[in-house]
Amino acid sequence: MKKLTNIGASDVLFNFNIYSMDEMKNLNEKDYHISFFQPTTKLAKFNRNLSITLLTVWAVCIFGFQIFLKVIEEPTPEMAYVEYQGVWNQLKSGQASDLEKQVFIKSALSVLGKVTLKPEDRVYLNAAVSHFTFELAGESQKALLGNKIEILRSAEFGKSDYPNQKADLGSLSAKLINVEPYSLEAKLLPIELAAASSSTLNTEMVEMVMAKYLIHNQSFLTDYVFLGFPFHYFYTGVFLLILFVGICLYYCIATDKAMFRLGITEE
Repeated sequence: MKKLTNIGASDVLFNFNIYSMDEMKNLNEKDYHISFFQPTTKLAKFNRNLSITLLTVWAVCIFGFQIFLKVIEEPTPEMAYVEYQGVWNQLKSGQASDLEKQVFIKSALSVLGKVTLKPEDRVYLNAAVSHFTFELAGESQKALLGNKIEILRSAEFGKSDYPNQKADLGSLSAKLINVEPYSLEAKLLPIELAAASSSTLNTEMVEMVMAKYLIHNQSFLTDYVFLGFPFHYFYTGVFLLILFVGICLYYCIATDKAMFRLGITEE
């Protein structure tokens, strides 16, 4: 009889029925201790080597790809970041034209429209957009703009008057940044103006937030589209799952063949 107390979980997992009939005849009490790392039978050695090989393949495919992806990636700015960079120095110096202020507001709105934007980062862009929108309004429209923003803030979302208040502010702000009233910028700007808690420009934080959301690490592996997905996404989300199932299947087939070759059958 085997001493079950000497057999661990790893032994059960990796060494089930590892002895041939001839090997069983030669066993004595002290041979019942089974080790995955120091196998004593042909099947146990085969099982250990196969497990290590498949584990190595799995690790290389996962971590090797991620390391390779990290090595070849290059910071690539979006077009909105390029346009923002072209006007930012003039904005910081206070010498920017109305057109340059409009370019910045549109670039900032492309970040404010991202669902991944964190609330703490949104605060700085809202303030910057509000700052330059009021500069575009000038003295003649500053009071009108401020009044419409306060009306939208006091309007309750979901009530019948909210869309009208938003459209009213959107109509004025769309003219200030020179976009069509039905454009995405015109629909987004009133919301961001109403959400702005201040109009104080923090240039350092604006630079940090714009670079954070408009510069992405890319390579040919992220740009290449395979079966409708960016290749790195397909590889990680689809191929690695298929690989895992394939490794499990190969392990079962190879183990069965090894047991058949050694004349071992399950009871």
